[in-house]
Amino acid sequence: MRNRLIAPWLTVAALLIAGGCNSTSPSATSNGANPASGGSSASVQSAPPPAPAPPVVIPAETTLTVTIDQAVSTKANNTGDRFEASLAAPVRVDGNEVLPIGTKVRGTVTQAASAGHLKGGAVLALTLDSIRAGGQTYPIETSEYSEVGKARGKRTLVGGGGGAAVGAVIGAIAGGGKGAAIGAVAGGGAGTAGAAYTGERDISIAPESRLHFKLRKSVSISQ
Repeated sequence: MRNRLIAPWLTVAALLIAGGCNSTSPSATSNGANPASGGSSASVQSAPPPAPAPPVVIPAETTLTVTIDQAVSTKANNTGDRFEASLAAPVRVDGNEVLPIGTKVRGTVTQAASAGHLKGGAVLALTLDSIRAGGQTYPIETSEYSEVGKARGKRTLVGGGGGAAVGAVIGAIAGGGKGAAIGAVAGGGAGTAGAAYTGERDISIAPESRLHFKLRKSVSISQ
């Protein structure tokens, strides 16, 4: 009799246990946990961004080889004119390329004395003052590239004739270069003036000419 009363209760208990094993715990799904990974999404954190690379220092005395992008001459340019150029050779630091070929640079005509001077020859001097890399412009200080023409000498001055020679000297004092030629015209006429300044040649640097400069100070380039 007793066994008959206990049997139904055992059956009910077995059914309840089986149903509990097949159900999913609410806490296991409410927090978004991935059973396969065994962790919670709340514990996953994104990696911090990498630290920026330190700037690369190009030391002083590094040679910058450039090609001029446009013609520069004592006849067409004046002191203070700007010009554009491009690196014709890469710049490397510790064997690593820092500035590739084609990097844009800018420079200034530091001296442009035309062939009109009666004393001394024509003079053309250039220097670089900035470089563009990675979208930024960096000021630089470089050595000076210069060319000097041959001096005219006393023979040319005397051979120009009295009036033309005096006029040329006055013009040179007043304005130099082109002023000397103007003064010569005023002093002795166009024909005589030609004899006074054609014995000397202007200096011209053609586009794509390759020039060499050296950094006087180091420059830091961001990577």
